[in-house]
Amino acid sequence: MTSADANNAECTLVPSSPTSLDTKKRKYSPIILEEQEKKPLDVKKIAVKRLKKHCSCTPTKAKDFIVDFFPVIRWFPKYKWKEWILGDVMSGLIVGILLVPQSIAYSLLAGQEPIYGLYTSFFACLIYFLMGTSRHISVGIFGVLCLMIGQVVDRELQFAGFDLTDDTNSTAQSEMFNQSAGVCGRSCFAIRIGSTLTFVAGVYQVAMGIFQVGFISVYLSDSLLSGFATGASFTILTSQVKYLLGISIPRAHGPGSLVKTWVYIFKNIHNTNICDLVTSILCLLVLVPLKEINECYKSKLKAPIPGELLVVVVATLVSHYGRLNAKFNSTVAGNIPTGFMVPTPPDWTIISRIATDALPIAIIGFAITVSLSEMFAKKHGYTVRANQEMFAIGFCNILPAFFHCFTTSAALAKTLVKESTGCKTQLSSIVTALVLLLVLLVIAPLFHSLQKCVLGVVTIVNLRGALRKFIDLPKMWKVSKVDTAIWFVTMISSAFVSTELGLLIGVSFSVICVIVRTQVPRATMLGHLEGTEIYEDLGRYKNLKNLPGIKIFRFEAPLYYANKEIFKAALYKQTGVNPTLVIVAKRKAGRKINQEMKHKVIANSCASNKTEVTLQLSQQQFEFHTVIIDCSVIQFLDTVGIATVKEVFKDYRQIGIPILLSSCNASVIDSLRKGSYFENGNINTLVFYSVHDAVMFASNVHQKNGDYEANSLC
Repeated sequence: MTSADANNAECTLVPSSPTSLDTKKRKYSPIILEEQEKKPLDVKKIAVKRLKKHCSCTPTKAKDFIVDFFPVIRWFPKYKWKEWILGDVMSGLIVGILLVPQSIAYSLLAGQEPIYGLYTSFFACLIYFLMGTSRHISVGIFGVLCLMIGQVVDRELQFAGFDLTDDTNSTAQSEMFNQSAGVCGRSCFAIRIGSTLTFVAGVYQVAMGIFQVGFISVYLSDSLLSGFATGASFTILTSQVKYLLGISIPRAHGPGSLVKTWVYIFKNIHNTNICDLVTSILCLLVLVPLKEINECYKSKLKAPIPGELLVVVVATLVSHYGRLNAKFNSTVAGNIPTGFMVPTPPDWTIISRIATDALPIAIIGFAITVSLSEMFAKKHGYTVRANQEMFAIGFCNILPAFFHCFTTSAALAKTLVKESTGCKTQLSSIVTALVLLLVLLVIAPLFHSLQKCVLGVVTIVNLRGALRKFIDLPKMWKVSKVDTAIWFVTMISSAFVSTELGLLIGVSFSVICVIVRTQVPRATMLGHLEGTEIYEDLGRYKNLKNLPGIKIFRFEAPLYYANKEIFKAALYKQTGVNPTLVIVAKRKAGRKINQEMKHKVIANSCASNKTEVTLQLSQQQFEFHTVIIDCSVIQFLDTVGIATVKEVFKDYRQIGIPILLSSCNASVIDSLRKGSYFENGNINTLVFYSVHDAVMFASNVHQKNGDYEANSLC
């Protein structure tokens, strides 16, 4: 219990010693808990101390900084070669084999030539090996980010005057040669846009790491990210249909792009290439069952069946020896150069146009990477540093941007494969990089005859995980209807509005749901479990009883400006007494008495009658004599909330019913004190340590004479 001191308006917590409501047999003996004196905050001293800590430079600090920035320095010398090397090599080989067809396929999704996808995966593996803190995640190309990049690339290509329906397979190598001569074709300009966008996204991520604003990812809940990925998957699937059918259509932009794309597809469906369609169907009939087998028997299989690689190899051989491009005009990947191209800086002239587009890409990439890192770290019993992960993924974008790469992040599917095949450390990323290097230096040109429809099938099949989230909807609905609503709104907006706006709509709706939860909270009356000190919701639990003469009210939310009226309305409804209406009724009755008194002749008789009637009004009887507000769930009060508590206290006091507060946290007590709730040493502004203490005090006072002032403990 806290009470006000008449001199300094200080309050003290006072839990009572009795443990039952039998106040006749047990004496109420409070125990005072006095607050400690708070030391004044010396802002200057703290600032100087922190500046000395962070700005001073010693050899030890420099060493720690380098080791923290490159975690590989810490763990690689302790590597257990005999125990870990086999698992890391095996998992690295398998992920590398899987990455080859996926990197080529996702390049099309990002609006790039196949070679650039291989570059991206290669450099991401190397940089994360040096800077990452997770032992298991696989960093590389992620479908949703590729889609977001591809939309920006197509928009800028169209703005520059390129024909988006032109699928001519010019080699990236010759285009880069033309660029050195001052000429930049479509493929060259596309990767320039993609790498510049990647550079800006990486700068955002590093800046967020420097200023430690990774809390932004907190607003991207699991349900929101899942809904966003599923909605984006519909857009990805739609964008790949043109490859499956072998038709040439422009990529739609802006809100409703998914619907517009399907309109383009049906308008041009008569131009379907039968060879591409048959190849797509055959590849689907092979890949989908293989994926299901891998999923069903993942615990028994030592390594997943590399179905994508098998399909790509077989399809390439069939296309090459069957001359499908020459005979049926089937669209193929074209010439893929070997080796690496000369590094080039980002295009500084287009940064102003794409800076806004890079922000959601940076946030999504970071959020996915950190969430996957923490998930697998918790599973395997180690810790990751979220801020370092932000630096790692940022430099996985900044440095490769100079080598014709596009945005990367952690990928769930490849991470699961990596973990299930025995990965122990990020040394597996070096093995994966070596596999990709072999492809880049030797094998890449062999994919010249690979049909683009096969790459489209590979992309679509990898969307299974996101699209199967619909199966989990009934379970999600049972667990949390709000999370399901957030998932559904984000999914619909991401699919049918646009990817970027869908993310913004999802975040906005998620924040609105949080606000609504606090604005329209549960308000209940509490009952007592006989023989205990337990007070709980009467509408939820059995065997609870109302206490005679005492109403216990609980408000399950912070009390602030947005829900003050709801708080008062719920309190009046639950107690059954609206003090404002009672006061108005008294005033009306008083005015009526005054009017009647004017007709009286004898003044003494008039005054006597007035006093008697007024006394009867002031002693109006209610079913209860005390209201206790359980503040255990009220996290904070703002100025409006404090004013509301004072108003409620005053209104109920005017009709003879005291308000007692219980279970207030320190923040609420401080707010009440600063808001002058305890001013003038009013003993009726009591704050109790627990509901039971408030009940004991109210029962004790009422059994004596009902006068709280006479029974004060001051």
